[in-house]
Amino acid sequence: MCLPALSHRMNNKKYVAYTIVFAVLAALVYLQFRTWQNFDWARLFQYKLNWRHIFHGAALIYLAYFLRAVRWKIFLRPVRKQASIWRLVPPTMIGFTALALLGRPGELIRPYLIARRENLPFASQVAVWAVERIFDVGGFTVLIVAAIFLPSKLRAFTRAAPLDVRHWIHLTGYGLIALVLGLLSAAVLFSYRGNRIAQWVEDRFSHLAENLGHRIAHRIREFTVGLNTIHGPIAFLQLSAVSVLMWWVIAVAYKEVTHAYGAPMDAMSTTKVLLLMGASMIGSMVQLPGVGGGSQLATISALDHVFKIVPKELTVSCGIMLWLVTFVAVVPIGLLFSHHERLSLRKLSAETAEAGEVAEADKAS
Repeated sequence: MCLPALSHRMNNKKYVAYTIVFAVLAALVYLQFRTWQNFDWARLFQYKLNWRHIFHGAALIYLAYFLRAVRWKIFLRPVRKQASIWRLVPPTMIGFTALALLGRPGELIRPYLIARRENLPFASQVAVWAVERIFDVGGFTVLIVAAIFLPSKLRAFTRAAPLDVRHWIHLTGYGLIALVLGLLSAAVLFSYRGNRIAQWVEDRFSHLAENLGHRIAHRIREFTVGLNTIHGPIAFLQLSAVSVLMWWVIAVAYKEVTHAYGAPMDAMSTTKVLLLMGASMIGSMVQLPGVGGGSQLATISALDHVFKIVPKELTVSCGIMLWLVTFVAVVPIGLLFSHHERLSLRKLSAETAEAGEVAEADKAS
């Protein structure tokens, strides 16, 4: 199939996905606010924030992006030992800016820019990006499981919470443990048998529509290549430590934003906001480009139903502010970097999609 046809098909799928996401978010917004009959929209914008906390939160989010660049440098060590952290910061910022403004189509711009800057195959950096997701899930899981099951303010809050909330929190902890153990087991299996598994999938599902077997096998091979960037136990420990530190920094940023609202939010400790982070991460699976939606609604729902924050207007205001600081604050710096390097985000998105199609075509040939 020619590349223009592939691009047209991908655009059609993208528009269908956006329509479905918009419909889901509209339904969630309707259901959320239908239960709040006396919601005061004017009051939503009258909260006096302590902007020092907001700026601290934004600074911590920038630090988290720097730590992402540090982690990627560790991944690059086997192939680019002299790679500079500071050279990795601009593509990191630009990549997350593209994700904020373009949604999922901008997700692979970061590995594309790094591959281009370091003169590496795009597929190799997509593989790193895939493995990075495991360390993200693992780093966050270490923190939230420790907060739930070890002595902490979150554990004290859990003991005092209603039975249904306590059950949900414990279920979340056990679920994350199972997820991480499953991901680690899969990683070990793919690192030793990845190519064989990919070949089996390709042979077994080759008859399915749209060459599904080949595409799944291609992703498995990419993931296997990414695992090869973990070059020993020292590198694994370094990647794990950076990941845990990064998510702890993000948790402190969340705490700073909630404390900007003063007394009603003073009880939100760093360990407690891990639940908000978890809710936001789940909600971010349903997002509209430049608008978000899912993460804000999930955060607002957690503040309302889990932490029982009142009034309702406060939960909405805080949910939106958390999204702005933790997700959108990167945009000004990312746009400055892209302007300095004369890059267009939409052109980068198109180039990234084309590079991905070429990589898949090369694998198929």
